[in-house]
Amino acid sequence: MSRAAGLGAAVAITAVTLAGCGRADDGAGASGASEGVSDGPATGTIELWAAGAEGEELPELFDAFIEDNPDVDINMTPIPEEDFVTKMTAAIAAGTVPDLIYVFAEHQPALFATEAFAPVPDGLVDESAFFESVWETGQVDDVAYGVPWFTYARVFQYRADLAEAAGVDAPENWDDLREFARTLKDTGVAYPLGFYVVPFDEYTAAQFDTFAHQNGGGIIDDDNSAWTINSPENVEALEFYSSLFADGFVSPDGPTSVDSVAYLTEGRLAGVLNGPWLRGWIKDANGQEWLDAHMAALVPPAGPDGERAASIGGGNWAVPEDADNADAAWKFVQYASEPEVQLTWFGLMGNLPTVKVAWDDPAIADDEALDEVRAAMEFGVPIPAVPTWNQVGKILGEQIERVVRGGATPQEALDTAQAEAESIGVGR
Repeated sequence: MSRAAGLGAAVAITAVTLAGCGRADDGAGASGASEGVSDGPATGTIELWAAGAEGEELPELFDAFIEDNPDVDINMTPIPEEDFVTKMTAAIAAGTVPDLIYVFAEHQPALFATEAFAPVPDGLVDESAFFESVWETGQVDDVAYGVPWFTYARVFQYRADLAEAAGVDAPENWDDLREFARTLKDTGVAYPLGFYVVPFDEYTAAQFDTFAHQNGGGIIDDDNSAWTINSPENVEALEFYSSLFADGFVSPDGPTSVDSVAYLTEGRLAGVLNGPWLRGWIKDANGQEWLDAHMAALVPPAGPDGERAASIGGGNWAVPEDADNADAAWKFVQYASEPEVQLTWFGLMGNLPTVKVAWDDPAIADDEALDEVRAAMEFGVPIPAVPTWNQVGKILGEQIERVVRGGATPQEALDTAQAEAESIGVGR
């Protein structure tokens, strides 16, 4: 993967003219309420905090930025993902924030609730260049505080060879999904489907939320102001979801996401709802030839009335209000929003671009499985953008476990989760 070219223009937002990329074409506001960054190259030192494995590869992107901004330095501090929110909130309280972070979707509501982050400057990037559902993940009350950096949608990934041998088609809707599972189970696959269940937590809840949306529901209202966990549509969705466990098509005891590679390889599992990284894991374990010969992917099955929904996530860039060098930090964000840079990052990490035009590159466009991921992005369901999500999601996940293990009906479990969620609120 070649490095980004023509990055010199990235430092002057008033001169932006590129079309079809993450850069604003007319200086119009992306949604932020703050003024744009200055003209000219970035200067000074950018203090960047990076979480997770991405931090190991991120310096690979620094050289090209520094080449066009020779008076800037980037000092990156890697932080374990599990400690990131704690360290960042402590830094906010102490007034010792970095200039720039990228924040995972799961951490974002809690951090943005601190009101310690700056709106995306007017004209920094072109909002329309991004997937709409992904752009919304960086918004709070219609103001953008984050610029999407990488993204994914979870799709249905399955053993196409086993399905073909069994004579069953790929599942396009809930009825098909049940038939797919029943047919594969009849051939000897112990638990044909794998869901997020180890442990039952906010990831389980987020996955269930896609089933709820496929049934016309959803666990929070459209403006993220009230929980709607026990709506009739959601109860129906949980009845279907839990019936797949009751019929022996899904095990409540796993496998975990990582372990699903071995289960799929050995034919002990036939289909999972997972992100595009799963293909990379399978490729690492079995090779590209095995992957191509055995696996396929498609948009998650639609609900009874044909509604689609897929769980989406990723990471956003964000700049604290009290950053010492916000101007240079935003210029790096602008650089990172270039399609060429996002493609370089895809080559390094396998993280998918948030800028739509980058998906036309052959590295992505020629991959049929990624076509399905892109299609699923159009039906993306982000996690609820409220600071209490992790707490409520864990409660909902635990209530879902009660249902699939026979300890409660869907109505009872969702009523309990709703009551607890209402007592917690949405954190605003």
